Amino acid sequence: MSEETLSSRDERRAARIAKNIRGFAASHGGSADAVVEYVGGIATRIALVGADGAWGDQVARSYPVAERAVELAGATRHESFEGELGLKVRTGSYEWKRMAGIQL
Repeated sequence: MSEETLSSRDERRAARIAKNIRGFAASHGGSADAVVEYVGGIATRIALVGADGAWGDQVARSYPVAERAVELAGATRHESFEGELGLKVRTGSYEWKRMAGIQL
């Protein structure tokens, strides 16, 4: 995590998000990998991949809050969604239909 000190409010936000990440991990094989992605001025996305290949995400108000949430949750953090992590993701028919757009 960065050297930035979080306010008590942001620590509470990070703790709530960490609880959700731990719940996701528990429901999907017992562990989770995470990628923290800056989305814009008011949001940072935490992309999650469970041990079983299921994926999900959480949104934090800031990059430091997202970093802290991943740290508190004990998730394995990756710098990008490439390589082995990307190959680990399991997609279903819903995702394939959505990716195909109007073609299906």
